[in-house]
Amino acid sequence: MRKKELKAVVAFHTTAEAMKFEKACKREKVKGRLITVPREISAGCGFAWCSDLELSLIHISEPTRR
Repeated sequence: MRKKELKAVVAFHTTAEAMKFEKACKREKVKGRLITVPREISAGCGFAWCSDLELSLIHISEPTRR
């Protein structure tokens, strides 16, 4: 049996939001991956980002549109 570890899970309303977040995390070299939403969580699109809890809080922002 695998050892259970606490993870940070971020759920999204749309698939587009999930894909955009994944792209931003890869750009900023944030470890993690997209997963299917766990049964215990309810989310609109069915995708969530999963990463270690040890990661520092990060701020990912979109470039300003002109």
